[in-house]
Amino acid sequence: MIAAISWVPKGFANSVPTAADPPSKEEIEEIVKSGVLDTREGGDDDEDMSDDEFGQDDDLSNALSAANALGKAIKTGNPEADSLTDALKELDMDNYDDEDDGAELFGSSNLYYASNKMDPYLKDGDEDSEEEEDMTIKPEDGIIVCARNEDDVSHLEVWILEDPSDVNSNMYVHHDVVIPAFPLCTAWLDCPIKGGEKGNFIAVGSMEPAIEIWDLDIMDEVQPSATLGGVAEKKKKGTKKSIKYKDGSHTDSVLGLAWNKEYRNILASASADKLVKIWDVATETCNLTLDHHTDKVQAVAWNHFAPQVLLSGSFDHTVVMKDGRQPEHSGFKWSVAADVESVAWDPHTEYSFVVSLENGMVSGFDIRNASSDPSSQPKPRFTLHAHDKAVCAIAYNSLVPNLLATGSMDKMVKLWDLSSEPSCIASNNPKAGAVFSISFSVDCPFTLAVGGSKGKLQMWDILSDAEVSRRYGKYAARSKPPPPSS
Repeated sequence: MIAAISWVPKGFANSVPTAADPPSKEEIEEIVKSGVLDTREGGDDDEDMSDDEFGQDDDLSNALSAANALGKAIKTGNPEADSLTDALKELDMDNYDDEDDGAELFGSSNLYYASNKMDPYLKDGDEDSEEEEDMTIKPEDGIIVCARNEDDVSHLEVWILEDPSDVNSNMYVHHDVVIPAFPLCTAWLDCPIKGGEKGNFIAVGSMEPAIEIWDLDIMDEVQPSATLGGVAEKKKKGTKKSIKYKDGSHTDSVLGLAWNKEYRNILASASADKLVKIWDVATETCNLTLDHHTDKVQAVAWNHFAPQVLLSGSFDHTVVMKDGRQPEHSGFKWSVAADVESVAWDPHTEYSFVVSLENGMVSGFDIRNASSDPSSQPKPRFTLHAHDKAVCAIAYNSLVPNLLATGSMDKMVKLWDLSSEPSCIASNNPKAGAVFSISFSVDCPFTLAVGGSKGKLQMWDILSDAEVSRRYGKYAARSKPPPPSS
């Protein structure tokens, strides 16, 4: 499945990502010690294990994980029975010196070729140039990051869409990053964590309490560039387990993330621990913890015009607006009819936001009608029975005012015109399964990326719909980049 999608704006990715340096011995020991590469899922069976068995299993798991990190995974049907001896036997090192002294290096001493081109053992330089070309990210390429889980392996895939304005153009995975936990949400950010004026990073929230920041310009990386919160220490004595968290950490799954484009080092997070946190990714510290919800917090979003204003939506059937400059203020609250799935601010006006719900409804609100009086219940500006099942994802179009996309567990993606009387103007089954994430391209706003339960990234050129083209075709010319200067 694809749980989350994020576009990378043009101009931020390196044209040729660099390969990660091999981890040092100290880094490997730190990885193994942290347990982040331990892929064994804990369950009820753990309770029946003795302390000795638990330790042996951990040692084995850590050893296999370290081998995987170095690209030397041990393939086995019965891991407990494997040993380094088995691996050495395959090499037959004991009989290495007994090989026939007369053996020739290439099998025949009189074999030669008239030219290097005819010699199959000499690699053609063209192959190297073709491989380098395949790894080069061109200025016109669209880049999409997918958070995926397949066969209990979680990873980030960096996709290239060679022409974002043409969804039928070549699309392929450029590289991927294996991550230690099931991903739930992502947020792209350009905070220059490693120095310089910009960066190309993706923040990942998962089933674990830690938020990881990965550098998208590095391939084959085994550790994130930064980690916000997480587990500091795990202990087990008998059947009892204790966990110590890092200062400021969430203590449950991270369900939502939002990067602040104005204050580029600031990231907001929503968690199943009922808390909203505001982080400084540069220092890897939590600056502020908000506890205004009484159930899991599913989504957060920063206002596009007032970047200190944060919206959060919860399973407690409320949406709350808080100003980071006044954390002691109770904020403004709106009640909704079901669990909140997603929230989004209108990028064309500072006063409006929409919220999607687990019951298939989508409601729009105007914050000018808000009141800090708890007894006040401001009514929504509109409410749509948008889908037959939960509306997991919503996305405003950054170019066209009042154009909203919704994606649902009913496998459908719909487009809505929210001007005057809101109405559905197009619907599409993108063959993605239950839809978990949708996102308009920031550079080609008529291209919508869709991810869902089938695990296949899908693209929808919304201008291919006749009604969308009739209404919004005039905006298409504005979305095209200027021709390159000669």
